[in-house]
Amino acid sequence: MFYIRDQDAGGAMRRLLDYQADRIEQILSAHNVPSRVLGGVVTPRWIRFEIVPAMGTRVTNIARLSEEIALWLGSRGVRVRRDGGRIHIEVPREEGGMVQLLPLMARLGEIPRHTAVLGLDEGGIPLLLRLPSPDVCHALVAGTTGSGKTALVRSMALSLALSNRAGELQLVIIDPKGRGYTALEGLPHLLCPVVREVDEAIETLDRLVYQMVRRDREGVQEPRLVVVIDEMADLVTAGGNAFVQMVTRLTQRGREAGIHLIGCTQKPTVEAIGSLVKSNFPVRLVGSVASPEDGRVATGLRASGAEKLLGRGDFLLVVKNELVRFQAAYISIQEAEEVVNFMKRKGSASRLWLADYVSSAYVH
Repeated sequence: MFYIRDQDAGGAMRRLLDYQADRIEQILSAHNVPSRVLGGVVTPRWIRFEIVPAMGTRVTNIARLSEEIALWLGSRGVRVRRDGGRIHIEVPREEGGMVQLLPLMARLGEIPRHTAVLGLDEGGIPLLLRLPSPDVCHALVAGTTGSGKTALVRSMALSLALSNRAGELQLVIIDPKGRGYTALEGLPHLLCPVVREVDEAIETLDRLVYQMVRRDREGVQEPRLVVVIDEMADLVTAGGNAFVQMVTRLTQRGREAGIHLIGCTQKPTVEAIGSLVKSNFPVRLVGSVASPEDGRVATGLRASGAEKLLGRGDFLLVVKNELVRFQAAYISIQEAEEVVNFMKRKGSASRLWLADYVSSAYVH
């Protein structure tokens, strides 16, 4: 049975599913890997077929056929992975849809404090990231240009601002390229203007380390501080050992002081960020990467399939060695600017008007 999450899909989709399921079974049988397609899930961006192989079949034998399956399905690539007793073959759709942040937040209603909205998982369920959770605290976001990395982090930051008062949560954004977060300038939750220069970034991190030590000594965790650091690999190169040491200290001791880091990189290589990511970022949000090796460094797992993701918001959430594929929530720069301007006009306000703004603007 196929579960179709895309409301626009109809009879043509059913016929396509039946055709592709038959095709997959034929391809596997022709390569002496007999298997049955039992159904799957249709999402706005891709189709997941659930495969049950014959007894004794090696999973690696199916994974090796990913290129042949993609060829005979007329697809640019497929992703093969095991989940329990079944194999999943994920096939991209020709025309994918987006998950809009503001309508999603309106649907969710009140969101728990200090919780970022990520998007929708493969079952169409909203995916949230509660930063104070013992399994979370800090997150690494990795992906090449076009993966949707900056758009995801922008949505996370804005969702945090929309569901927390400025007195409950404050943001620090370090953006060396000065492009991804201009729409958030003037956000009431910003502890300081968006940081763009390397020297200023080092000074800001130094002040955060001082605040961390003070908070830890005094037992203070509020307001929560969320620090977004974009282009970490470039800052490692430009800022050298000073940058690495301060980020390491913040990730190792920030939890007790209520400080959370969201580090971003488009170069998830051992040479670029290897010294930073090992055990310091319990949560990984990984978009499309250039190679399986980059995927291994970014996710901390072998054979994650991150190199086969579709880009434009197609991500993997990795927590405690568990993988969840999701479509990231998206908000355009224009929409983000409108929300920020509205918040600037209102000043320090309750959470209620934030919910009212989202509801009035996007629920009809």
